[in-house]
Amino acid sequence: MAHIVVIADDLTGANATGVLLRKNGLTTNTLLESGTIGDLDCDCLICPTDSRGIDSTLAYDRVYQAANMLKAPGVKLYSKRIDSTLRGNLGAETDAILDSLGNECCALVVACSPQAKRSTVGGRLLVDSVPLHLTEAAADPKNPIDTPIVADIFCKQTKRAIHSVYIEELSKGVQHVAKVIAKAAAEGSRIIIFDAISPADLDTIAEAAARSGIAFVAVDPGAFTAACAKVLVKGKAAESLAGKKKVLSVVGSVNGVAAAQVFKFLNRVRCCNVFLDISKIVGSEHECKAEVQRAKAEINAGAKDFEVLSLVGSGIYPENKIDFGKYAEKTGQTIDKVSAMVNETIAEITADILTANRNIAGLYTSGGDISVAVCRRLGAYAPELHAEVVPLASFGELKGGTFEGLKFITKGGMVGDENALITCIEYLKEKIT
Repeated sequence: MAHIVVIADDLTGANATGVLLRKNGLTTNTLLESGTIGDLDCDCLICPTDSRGIDSTLAYDRVYQAANMLKAPGVKLYSKRIDSTLRGNLGAETDAILDSLGNECCALVVACSPQAKRSTVGGRLLVDSVPLHLTEAAADPKNPIDTPIVADIFCKQTKRAIHSVYIEELSKGVQHVAKVIAKAAAEGSRIIIFDAISPADLDTIAEAAARSGIAFVAVDPGAFTAACAKVLVKGKAAESLAGKKKVLSVVGSVNGVAAAQVFKFLNRVRCCNVFLDISKIVGSEHECKAEVQRAKAEINAGAKDFEVLSLVGSGIYPENKIDFGKYAEKTGQTIDKVSAMVNETIAEITADILTANRNIAGLYTSGGDISVAVCRRLGAYAPELHAEVVPLASFGELKGGTFEGLKFITKGGMVGDENALITCIEYLKEKIT
């Protein structure tokens, strides 16, 4: 029995969504004849209705009938696939699937499609940074569009109340967005439209939707549906997350720039994060050993359920910053030696995590000293550089040592805007796929 049902307004869109789901390890079939439903055993069933360019009443009927035919108790995610440039009978088809699924169900509309360079900011759909109504797509003879505002396009076509969620809300994290969704639904909104720019935004909305507790249908060009599937469904053909390629982020910087990047990253990216207590690393030998073991154990355990793993020095919080001078005086060492010991300990933890999880295919390090210590610990004698991801963030692969070929990004701790860490992690994820 299928756990995901996608109703698409055309065949090419149906198949494009299916491919995105298949990348998540889900078996996917496109249904061309209704009589074959009983013969299919797959994770995702996709039904094209060929309804984009027809009369809205007929489009409503086709989607309503498809939804009724495919409703089943075991379905964990319903999706209404729409065009990435918002052409077609968006409102009528959304109303149809909501009417079929029941009055308590909400449509979560996320028009963002990163792979097609579609993003939504301030409620406006941008196509490769150009407002929708100024693109060639807007001049479609069957479906002309005169506004880039997603809510306005839906308002003209739906009978339901609409609520918009802007990018500023997403930056407040998953739990906040979950509350926004639940509140909008409780107040009667049945179509909730989201800004989104990046895959991280899609993951935030998907996780928030799952936590909100409401019944919902994903309405999007496919990328949001795939993000929801990652949260809600484990497929027949999927490797366990323990077997998928992963990214490890290691941040030892303690300045305000790095802190802003870490906090934004932790609010927006689903990951297993462990804060390393630096006061214990510079404490007694027993404290240091116990803290190292704890950090490694927590990250290794999290690797079973997360694709992104993160180790952050606790000094990222101002109240946790360590006075290395105090520890240097106590131990009779120089400040440089204490600092080097911390960096080498973090490098040791990094190496042990990589050894325990050979499917970690991408490594991010922030801070010059940490990056050098990690490369030395891994035996990388001449990393090969390929590209600049953001200013002073270099992408390449390790040469030499046990982890030859490991993709990596190193970034200076005091450079980049608050999205720099997210950008680097998403870049690594694309390169290791």
